[in-house]
Amino acid sequence: MYSDRTLLPKECLRLCALGTLALSDKPISYGDLANSVRHFMSHIMGPSLDMMGSSLQLLKLEGLVKEDTGSGTFSDAQLSLTDAGHEKFVELMQGNLRDTSGELARLIMALKMRFLHLLEEDIRTEQIEILHDVCELDLERVLALREEHASEAENFTGWLEMEVKRLEQKRDWLKSLLV
Repeated sequence: MYSDRTLLPKECLRLCALGTLALSDKPISYGDLANSVRHFMSHIMGPSLDMMGSSLQLLKLEGLVKEDTGSGTFSDAQLSLTDAGHEKFVELMQGNLRDTSGELARLIMALKMRFLHLLEEDIRTEQIEILHDVCELDLERVLALREEHASEAENFTGWLEMEVKRLEQKRDWLKSLLV
């Protein structure tokens, strides 16, 4: 993690893998897990070698997943989450979000939304409040930009209006999750 507890790209990969295992009620083969993680990550961010560079095999070496290699090779092994893996999953789910606009922030937001229901209620509520607050800050920045550049070309002011509406919708949706 960065010093502000924001997730690094490789931690997003780990969160996706650990969360996918946490969602499953049965072990998942290494190949199926890798395909699932690759599918999710590439559909949120587009293909990225940076995001696929970290090997899922590290999860085993770190004791975050356990394997049943009854069929022989690691690629055939059935993987499941260990207690340490679940703790790491919860830790990663509590990573900070700097803003909601960049590609990495979009991925972190998607991962949090996908796995949020797996957290205890108090942690889940705290995470939604954090996401709401970050969205509010993004909205404030765009509103200030809109005010400063109100007399500029319609292309820019129109785009700013679209961003304001998008952020207001996201903020309101996050607030509805708290009720």
